[in-house]
Amino acid sequence: MDIRVQDAAFDPGALLSQFTPHAARAGAGAVISFTGLVRDLPGATGGLSRMVIEHYPGMTEKALHDIAQQASSRWSLGPVLILHRFGALTPEQPIMMVATASAHRADAFLAADFLMDYLKSRAPFWKKEFTADGAAWVAAKDSDEDALSRWR
Repeated sequence: MDIRVQDAAFDPGALLSQFTPHAARAGAGAVISFTGLVRDLPGATGGLSRMVIEHYPGMTEKALHDIAQQASSRWSLGPVLILHRFGALTPEQPIMMVATASAHRADAFLAADFLMDYLKSRAPFWKKEFTADGAAWVAAKDSDEDALSRWR
């Protein structure tokens, strides 16, 4: 498992290029990746100027490692990558990436979907959005909770 929490920007293509041969050597026949981007806020005056993400070092990495372990125990997985940024980010920047590998695509798809649902609703990150209208903490969404409930 490769768990990264970092403030530095990353290149999703380069990470996937590094991950894929490692997955193949581990016997994977499928690699699934998802990259989340900071998106602008429709309807906000002047749009999103930046998002600031906070976390508690140590606690966050442990939580991400635990959920990766859960995914590995539910599905037959090879390597797993979870990368999430913190600090100030602007629209269009990659904010996070998940990659899963498995002998067959179904397990890789399901595990990646599970990890994404967890990251959206339970991962210990706090996000504050800044627009011309001011700043506001991002609240949990019912749709994210609903998505997570299917894994119980």
